[in-house]
Amino acid sequence: MYDVIVIGAGVIGCSIARELSRYQIKIAVLEKCSDICEGTSKANSGIVHAGYDAKAGSIKSKLNVEGNRMMESLSKDLDIPFHRNGSLVLSFREEEREILEDLLQNGLKNKVPDIRIIKKEEVQHLEPNISEDVVAALYAPTGGIICPFTLNIALAENACTNGVEFFLETEVVNIEKQQRNRSSNYQIQTSNGRFDSRIVINAAGVYADNIHNMVSENKIKIIARKGEYCLFDKNLGSYIKHTLFQTPGKFGKGILVTPTVHGNLMIGPTATDVENKELTTTTQSAMEEIIAKAERSVKHIPKRQIITSFSGLRAHTEGNDFIIGEVVDAPGFIDVAGIESPGLSCTPAIGKFVAELVTDIDIIPLVKKIDFISTRKGIPHIIELPKEERDKLIKETPAYGNVVCRCETITEGEIIDAIQRPIGAKTLDGIKRRTRSGSGRCQAGFCTPKIMEILARELQINLEDISKSSGESNLIIGKNKEIGWMNK
Repeated sequence: MYDVIVIGAGVIGCSIARELSRYQIKIAVLEKCSDICEGTSKANSGIVHAGYDAKAGSIKSKLNVEGNRMMESLSKDLDIPFHRNGSLVLSFREEEREILEDLLQNGLKNKVPDIRIIKKEEVQHLEPNISEDVVAALYAPTGGIICPFTLNIALAENACTNGVEFFLETEVVNIEKQQRNRSSNYQIQTSNGRFDSRIVINAAGVYADNIHNMVSENKIKIIARKGEYCLFDKNLGSYIKHTLFQTPGKFGKGILVTPTVHGNLMIGPTATDVENKELTTTTQSAMEEIIAKAERSVKHIPKRQIITSFSGLRAHTEGNDFIIGEVVDAPGFIDVAGIESPGLSCTPAIGKFVAELVTDIDIIPLVKKIDFISTRKGIPHIIELPKEERDKLIKETPAYGNVVCRCETITEGEIIDAIQRPIGAKTLDGIKRRTRSGSGRCQAGFCTPKIMEILARELQINLEDISKSSGESNLIIGKNKEIGWMNK
C-alpha cells in the first residue's frame, strides 16, 4: 500500500513527487513509457515566462509568477542550466500598442517585477537583428530559458534519491475506489500489475482526462494541441539574446524566436488541435509557416542552418486554466490537469501547491524528514570544465577522455554516467536527453553505433534490444546478426 501514487513522470509529476519526498510517506510514480520525460515535457519551448500573460486572479497567474521566482534557486539545487535572458513581446503596428498596454496592466496586477513598454529604438539596441517593422515591445527582464528535459530528469533523480519509487512501462488501465470503514483508498490496475494507494495524483498530461474519468462522474476533456518547432545550429545561438514573442492571438502567444540554454536558436510553435494524442509528426507546410512568421520578428533567418524539427502536444482545456484540486466525488484523488503554457514555468510552484493539498487531506499523517536531500549533482560535461578539473577527471576515469559525440563533445564517461544514475537511460533518446549526444549538427549520424555499443555493454543486453525510445523503435531487427563495428 502506498500513501501517494503519482500518475505521469513528466516534469509536473516529478516535481510533485520530489516535493512530497520531503515527508515520511511511501510514494510511487507510474509512467506508461519506458523512460521519464517522454511526453509534453520533452518537446516544448523551454521558456520560463515572466507571468504577464495569464489572466489576473487565475491559478495560472499565481503559479506562473511564483514558479518563475523559485526557478533560479531550484536550478542551483539541481545543478541544471537556467538563464534569465528576459523576454520581449513585439508589436508591428501602432494599433497593437493597446495589446501591449493590456499585457502590461495584467502583468502589474500579477505583480510581475520590472515590466515596461519600450520604444523601437530601445528594442533595436537590445536586439540588433530585430525586424525593422517593430514599433514597440513589452519588456520583461525576469523571463528566462531552461532545458525542459534536463529539469524533468533532475527532479526525478532527486525524488528517487529521497525514496520515491518509479515504475516505468506501467500504463494505468483502470482505477477503482475501495471503501473500508470510514477510510478509502484506490486500487490501480496497470499493465504491470495492481497498485494500491491512499491518495492518487493525476499528472498524466494529455491523458489526464482519461485518468480523471475513471473515477469521477463529472467528466473532463483534454484537447491535444500540437506545436511544431525548428531548431538551428549552435553557431546561431547569439543571433538574438532575448526570447521574442509576437502580440498574442486566439491560439496563444504566436511564433516565438528564442535562444536555448545550450546555445541553439529555436523558432515555433504552430498550434493545431488534433484527435490523435500520439501525433508528434512534423510537416513541410508547418515548417514554412513557422519560418515565415518568425521572419516577421527577426531579419534574415538563416534557413540553411536548421538542423532538425520536432513537435509536442500541449494539454489544452476549454476553460483555459489549470485544473488543480481534489475531485469532488473522489476524495483523495487530486487532478493536476490541463497544464499547458506556462506550465513549465509553474513547475516548482505546482509541486509545492499540490504537496500542500495533500497535507490538507486528512488521510495520512505528514511528518517532514530530517534527512531530505535537496540537492543533486548533474553529469559533468567535459567540454565545459576548466582544464585542471577536466584533466583530473580523465585521469581518474579515462572514459571521460573518449569523445563519442563530436558535434556536442560528449564523452563515453558522460554516457556511462547517464546509464548508471538513478532512473538511468536505457534508450538512445534517454541518452540524448541526459547528455545531448546526438543533438548536434549531424543529429546522431556519427555517434549512434558507439552509443548502442555502450548501452549494450553497460545494460548487458543484445543490440537488437536497444530502441530509440518507447514502443517498437528498435534499430536492429533480427537476432544473432554479425555487426561489424561491434567486432572491431
